Amino acid sequence: IAAKTRALRCQKAENEWCNSPCGIMDQYVSSAANAGTLLCIDCRSLQYQPTKMASTSDPPVLVVTNSNVQHDIAGGEYPVRVAQCQTATKALSQINAKIESLRDATLQDVDAAKDRMDAVSYNRAKHVVTENQRTVDAKAALEAGDWDRVGNLMNQSHASMKDDYEVSCEEIDVLVDLAQAFEGVYGSRLTGGGFGGCTVTLVRKDRADALMQHLRLEYKAKTEKAASALSPVLRLAFEFLERIDYDGYM
Repeated sequence: IAAKTRALRCQKAENEWCNSPCGIMDQYVSSAANAGTLLCIDCRSLQYQPTKMASTSDPPVLVVTNSNVQHDIAGGEYPVRVAQCQTATKALSQINAKIESLRDATLQDVDAAKDRMDAVSYNRAKHVVTENQRTVDAKAALEAGDWDRVGNLMNQSHASMKDDYEVSCEEIDVLVDLAQAFEGVYGSRLTGGGFGGCTVTLVRKDRADALMQHLRLEYKAKTEKAASALSPVLRLAFEFLERIDYDGYM
């Protein structure tokens, strides 16, 4: 079975049998990811592209940290975000008939339609549009080995998910804040569907072990919860490189 077909079948099973309005990321990563690469996914065309991090003299690693806060995509806030993005898209289509999804909009379009939507819908649209641009920029920076740029985009992404899309939570923000302030870290952000789950941090290889120890100790002290940090890895595919075609979250 082709990777695309397998991913679509898995998504359909979750959408129809589990009543979960999830996107395609997890299924595509499971189906199509290769060792040593990231996976760039276009959720409109459903095309994907393996993306290699540049080979440099000081390659960073990725540290994934589990907050051990669970979330439920089938219930709670996830379907709400889908509806909010649809509301924003409808407002945008009133100023530009060519906008059929938030993927079609620019930040200028979002600002022009601001008076036609409530403040929450505006923030949701702003996140989607800016996140799509960050994805394009991040792919280029990863391929160029511009780790400072990648880290900055990761930090911007988390701020947008926290403030505009509002899918973070206190525990995730603690992990991100701890990582971003740690020497040798380029950037850190929430990864996955939000409301818990994991963070992903780009860090110098020689600082990765110290970072993991720091996160375990300080997270426990600040939240009274245990965090588990995975060994530093170079072969991850994650949704930081997912170009979104939102009428929903992913």
